[in-house]
Amino acid sequence: MNVTALVCSKCQRWYPPGRIYQLCECGKPLLVQYDLQRAARTLTRSALALRAPTLWRYREVLPVDEDAAIVSLGEGFTPLLACPRLAARLGVRALFIKDESANPTGTFKARGMAVAVSMARQLGLTRLAVPSAGNAAGALAAYAARAGLEADVFMPRDAPVANRREAEAYGARVILVDGLITECARRLAEEKGARGYFDVSTLKEPYRVEGKKTMAYELVEQLQGQVPDVILYPTGGGTGLIGMWKAFEEMEALGWIGPERPRMFAVQASGCAPIVRAFQQGKTEAEAEERAHTIAAGLRVPRPLGDFLILDILRRSRGGAVAVEDQEILDAMRELARVEGLFACPEGAACLPALKRLLAQGAIHPHACVVLFNTGSGLKYLDLWETALAP
Repeated sequence: MNVTALVCSKCQRWYPPGRIYQLCECGKPLLVQYDLQRAARTLTRSALALRAPTLWRYREVLPVDEDAAIVSLGEGFTPLLACPRLAARLGVRALFIKDESANPTGTFKARGMAVAVSMARQLGLTRLAVPSAGNAAGALAAYAARAGLEADVFMPRDAPVANRREAEAYGARVILVDGLITECARRLAEEKGARGYFDVSTLKEPYRVEGKKTMAYELVEQLQGQVPDVILYPTGGGTGLIGMWKAFEEMEALGWIGPERPRMFAVQASGCAPIVRAFQQGKTEAEAEERAHTIAAGLRVPRPLGDFLILDILRRSRGGAVAVEDQEILDAMRELARVEGLFACPEGAACLPALKRLLAQGAIHPHACVVLFNTGSGLKYLDLWETALAP
C-alpha cells in the first residue's frame, strides 16, 4: 500500500491510514497522500500498456490495497473525442470532449463511487448513504448492489425521474425530499445516528475524489503524455476539478509531466453560480446561492464544501469561472448532438457556451488545445427533450 496519510485540505492535520474517517476535526475535507517515489517504480506509462482499460490501472495511486475489496463495473478510460467540426465552427485549433457518459451508470459519478464503495468494503462498512441531485444516487446504488452493501439515497423530489428509477432498480432505499441537495444532506444527517449510515457525500469522505482524479491521468495518457492548455469542467460539488488538479501534481512527482498545468475553468449555471460570484469578487470562499435553480440538476449545488479548494485552483491555474443561461445549455445539447453525434447531459453541454464566451472575450487563445468534459449521458434527461428541446 502506498498511502502514507490522510491530510486536511485546510489545516494540514495528518491522520493515519486504515481507519474510518469523514471530515477533519476542523470540518474540512481530507485528501489521501501517497508515497509517490515508491509508486513511480511500477506506475510507468510503458507498464500501463499491459493493464486493463479501467481506472484501476492506476492502482499505485489509489487507496484500495486489498484486491478482494475492489468493486468494479468496468469504470474509467472513457473516450477522448476529437471534435474537428465543432473546432472549425469555433475557430479553435484543437478541441476534445472527454465523454464520461461511457461509464457504468452513464456518468462520471461511477468513478468516485467505485473507489468509495471499495474502500467502504475494505473498512468493513455495511450501510452507505448519500444526498444527491440524481446521478450520484444511481452510482452509489449500483456499486452498493455490486458489493452486497445497503444504500440509502436522499434526492430532491424534482430530481430527474431516470435517476430515481435507476436507484430503485438497484435496490437502494430512496427518500425524496422537498428542496435542494442541501435539504437532502440535512435529512441524511438527522437520520445518520439512528440508521447507522456512513455518509459518502461529496468531499465528506476522502475517497470519491480519488476515483475522480483518474480523469486527469487518462487525459495525459490519451494525449500521448501532453497536458492540455485548457480544461472546462461543469462544477457543482467540484470533486472532479479538485481531483484532477491533485492528479496533475501527482503526475509531476511521478515524472510523467513537468510543471505545466492546464488552465482550469469552472462552468456553472447562471441560476446557481456561487463559485463564479466568489471568483469575480476575489473571495476565497463562496456564499450559498439562496434561490438555486437550473435545468442542470448536477450544477444545482448552493455552496460546495470544497469551495476554497476550487477557487484556489482556478486562480493558481490562471483560469476562471463562467456562468451560462439554461437556454444556452439547451441549445448546446442540440448542437453537440447534431454536429458531433454526442448526446450530452445538460451539465456537460454547459461547457460549450462557456467556451464560446471565453473565445469571444479573448480569454482563451484560438491556438489552444481545449478539453471539455461531458459528465454524463443525455439519455438521463429525456424529459428535457419532451419539453424544452422538442423540435
